[in-house]
Amino acid sequence: MAAKTQEKNEISFLDGTTIEVRPLKLSLLKPFMKRFGELATVADDNEKSMDVLVDCVQIALKQYKADIAEDRENLEEILDLPTVYKIIEVAAGINLGDTANIVNSIR
Repeated sequence: MAAKTQEKNEISFLDGTTIEVRPLKLSLLKPFMKRFGELATVADDNEKSMDVLVDCVQIALKQYKADIAEDRENLEEILDLPTVYKIIEVAAGINLGDTANIVNSIR
């Protein structure tokens, strides 16, 4: 049986740093999904929603580039929203556009 190669994606931060991302290993996916699950409870507050998303990115970066994950203030300086969405999409297979549609349909 042939092994399937994991798709790799390259992401660039605003400061020019480039990383390669792929799906998270389970040891990081668990805390990632736990934190991501809290998004629905803060969906009405943009600032709190962004905090949840950045927390998820920090968890994912522990696998990709741990030194960036450690400094939240710097991380927020080199991230933009499309990059946050791409990291979350690749890390956990979550399309945030679909998630927003689901949250809005529940209301």
